[in-house]
Amino acid sequence: MKKRWLATFMLGSALVLGACGGDDGDNAKNNGGTNEESGASVDSSEQVAQQRCATCHGGNLQGMGNTPALNDVGSRYSEEEILDIILNGKGNMPPGLVQGEEAEALAAWLAEKK
Repeated sequence: MKKRWLATFMLGSALVLGACGGDDGDNAKNNGGTNEESGASVDSSEQVAQQRCATCHGGNLQGMGNTPALNDVGSRYSEEEILDIILNGKGNMPPGLVQGEEAEALAAWLAEKK
């Protein structure tokens, strides 16, 4: 029983740490369009989603297992609601995986997914 609990704990910890993504220090410039409201690049928001969200929500943001799909999240939540979820977490999603202007740009980008 202890081994099963330990394995579950370690797997859960690995998933949470993997979801955090992290900044690899490569803030590559891109030539994509910009989101007029936030001024952030659409490509950079997509890159953030791939780095920080795809681990749990899937490479195409289609959802995986018990995580919701984000490829149509804009049809369910407003930009403000999405930002609130990014900043404060919801369900199994921990808060603060993306912060500041990056979170605002990501919320705007996700809100367009319908």
